[in-house]
Amino acid sequence: MEDIKLYVTKHKDRFINELIELLKIPSVSADTAFSQDVLDTAEAVKASLEKAGCDFVEICETAGYPIVYGEKTIDPKLPTVLVYGHYDVQPADPLELWTSPPFEPIIKKTEIHPEGAIFARGSCDDKGQMYMHVKAFEYMIQSNTLPCNVKFMIEGEEEVGSVNLKTFVENNTEKLKNDVILISDTGMISNQQPSITTGLRGLSYVEVEVTGPNRDLHSGLYGGAVANPINVLAKMIASLHDENNHITIPGFYDNVQELSLEERVEMAKAPFNLDNYKKALNLNDIYGEKGYVTNERNSIRPTLDVNGIWGGYTGEGAKTVIASKAFAKISMRLVPNQDWEVITDLFTKHFTNIAPAGVTVKVTPHHGGQGYVTPIDSIGYKAANMAYTETFGVPAIPVRSGGSIPIVALFEKELKSKTILMGFGLDSDAIHSPNEHFGIFNYLKGIETIPLFYKYFVELSK
Repeated sequence: MEDIKLYVTKHKDRFINELIELLKIPSVSADTAFSQDVLDTAEAVKASLEKAGCDFVEICETAGYPIVYGEKTIDPKLPTVLVYGHYDVQPADPLELWTSPPFEPIIKKTEIHPEGAIFARGSCDDKGQMYMHVKAFEYMIQSNTLPCNVKFMIEGEEEVGSVNLKTFVENNTEKLKNDVILISDTGMISNQQPSITTGLRGLSYVEVEVTGPNRDLHSGLYGGAVANPINVLAKMIASLHDENNHITIPGFYDNVQELSLEERVEMAKAPFNLDNYKKALNLNDIYGEKGYVTNERNSIRPTLDVNGIWGGYTGEGAKTVIASKAFAKISMRLVPNQDWEVITDLFTKHFTNIAPAGVTVKVTPHHGGQGYVTPIDSIGYKAANMAYTETFGVPAIPVRSGGSIPIVALFEKELKSKTILMGFGLDSDAIHSPNEHFGIFNYLKGIETIPLFYKYFVELSK
C-alpha cells in the first residue's frame, strides 16, 4: 500500500480534472428543470465506475431518479464493502451570493485551504467525497491491492429525501448484501485532526395549528373575552421546556441512550473553544440543557425547537385583531433508541392535552427518521481509525453529529450491517450554501486514506 501516495501524486491533475467535469453538470434533483442533467450525471457516474474497474455496472430505474449500482467480486468468501454516495446536489440559489458561477468549477486558495479548493455546487456534498471512493477503487484495481469485494450504490435523490431508496433497498437485499457500509457524506474536525462520525440524531418534524374563534376578531371588542390563539400557542410552546431546558413531554426521555464515560471522554478530546464559538455567533452566553456541555447538547442529547411561527397580522402598520388561527413548525432531534414515530405520537398527545378550553389543536406530522450509532469498538470503526492514523499521523476522534441521515438507520434495519462515516469535508466548506467548496488536500487525502480502510477491515475481520 506504500505506493498510494505516489499514485495520487502521479494522477493528481487527472483526478482533479475528472471531478471538475462531473461538477459542471447541474444535477439539481429538487428542480425538474435539471431533470436531464441529473440523468446525465448518472450516466457519467456509471462510466466512471466501469473505467475504474467494476465487473458489472447498471443504472437501476426507480419511480424517481435512478440509482447507479456497481460491483467487483474477487472472492465470495472475502468480506464485502458497500459504498454509498449520491450524485445529486442542492439548488444553487441564491445565485447572486456566489463569487463564481456554481456550475463552473474554479480552484481558489483560502486561509483554510492554502493549496486550493474547488468552488462549485456539489464539490463537497457529495460529488467530491463520492468520487474519492471511485478513485481509491481505481488505485486498488491498478495496483492489484483490492483485498475484498466492493459494491457501489450511488443515488440521485439524497437532497430530496431519498424518496425511492427505501423501496430499492428493501427489494434488493441480496444484491446489496455486505459486511460493512462505507459513506463519505460527513466532515472531520480539521485538516490536522481527523474525526469519525459515530452517531447521528433522528428527527421528528411536525406542524401545529391552534384555532380559536371562527374568524379574526376586533381586539378591542373581544380582547379579554375569548382565547387568543397566538397567546395560547406561545404559552403552550413555552411549557415544552422546564427551567433546566429539559423537555416536558411525558415519556420523551424513556429510551434516551446515555453514552458511556469512555465515549464522553473521547468526544471531549475534540478541540473546542467556547469563546470562539460565542464570538462566531455573536452570543453573550450559551444556552441549553442543564448538566451537559455545548458539544454534548448539540449531538448526544435530544432537542425540541420551533422552526417557524406565524399568525395574525404581520404587515406594515397596525391592525388590531385577535387572529382566528396560529401556527408553528417544530422539529425534535432525537438520539439513538428514540423512535421518531413514537416521539411524534407522544408530542401529538401531549400538545393536544395541554390546550386550554376555548381553542382546538391540530398536529400534522411531516417527516422523520431514526437516529444511528456505530460503537467505537466495532471492526469498522477500528479499521477507519487505523486508516486515518496512518495518513494523518494522529488517531481520529469519535464525534456525534447533531444532524440526521435517516437512510443510515434504514441500511442497518434492512441490510443488517453497520455504517462507517468517513468524512473529509470541513465545517467551513459551505455545503448547501453559496460558495460551496472542497479542499484539494481533503480530496486527495481521502483517496489516500480509503484504501487503508479496506486493508485494515479485512485484516481485522480474519
